[in-house]
Amino acid sequence: MRPFPLFAGLILLALTALFVSLMTGSIDTGWHDLASVITGNEQALGTRVILDLRWPRSAAAFVTGALLALAGGFMQVLLRNPLADPYVLGVSGGAATGALLVLLLGLGGIWLQGAAFTGALLSMLLVFGLSHGHGSWSMNRLLLTGVVIAAGWGAVIGFLLALSPEQNLRGMLFWLMGDLSYATSPVSGFVVLLAGLPAALMLGRSLNIMAHGELTAASLGVSVHALRRLVYVIASVFTATAVTIAGTIGFVGLIVPHMLRLLGVRDHRILLPASALLGGSMLLVADTLARTLLEPRQLPVGILTALVGVPAFLYLLYQARERHGREG
Repeated sequence: MRPFPLFAGLILLALTALFVSLMTGSIDTGWHDLASVITGNEQALGTRVILDLRWPRSAAAFVTGALLALAGGFMQVLLRNPLADPYVLGVSGGAATGALLVLLLGLGGIWLQGAAFTGALLSMLLVFGLSHGHGSWSMNRLLLTGVVIAAGWGAVIGFLLALSPEQNLRGMLFWLMGDLSYATSPVSGFVVLLAGLPAALMLGRSLNIMAHGELTAASLGVSVHALRRLVYVIASVFTATAVTIAGTIGFVGLIVPHMLRLLGVRDHRILLPASALLGGSMLLVADTLARTLLEPRQLPVGILTALVGVPAFLYLLYQARERHGREG
């Protein structure tokens, strides 16, 4: 697929998803409210609804989806495994543990975000340190260490839920399922995303080479060990930031890169920014459905991504099997 029509379509999709998200909800808003936002007239009710409620949540949904899709693309190259997703190395478990500790203490806001990000970075350092040790750092060793650390965080999360009073349990469970109900304007997420996209473009050529194998990459002058460490750190920071904003939202980072590869996108200089646009749009649509399907009640957005993600992923596996069968 050519880059220009691909990015034109993805940008149009993102703008459409954003418009629908801003216009849809329990309070009717229309073109005049959006025009009031653009012109700076902040007195109308619809304008306040868009600025104070829908825009922060929509922005958080787009940034979170973009970060998860980017992290998924990086992880799949790093582990050379198309089933890898942003949570496979336990970063989300560390973030969830930090967030639940703060919720257990009755805190929120900046404390919740800070604790989640700190827990994610702690998990990243644990996996990196234990998988490297005093010997060589192989992908199998990294993956196994991440799976074990994730299992350990899961046990800690279960222990915290067992200790939690009932009045805190609902909020904790919603956060674990991925929830944007209390999202604010994701300034830190925008900063990480804007800093990470140029890094993704700069690493694209090296990632293309490494996708053909580490020996091939090393023979062509790529510093494989340094590249693996850098990709791991970037993917972990993306994941940590996304989890800090919205909790654990599954399937976005797993499915989005697959969808683009099915469209014929193989060059990571195109795949990664395209994943950011598609991932952000996908989570925007899912969040709009989560808050409107059963209104005035709202669902955790992670439920919607899982309900859509499971059949979509099974379909992708079926398509891949059919393609390999034809090639064979």
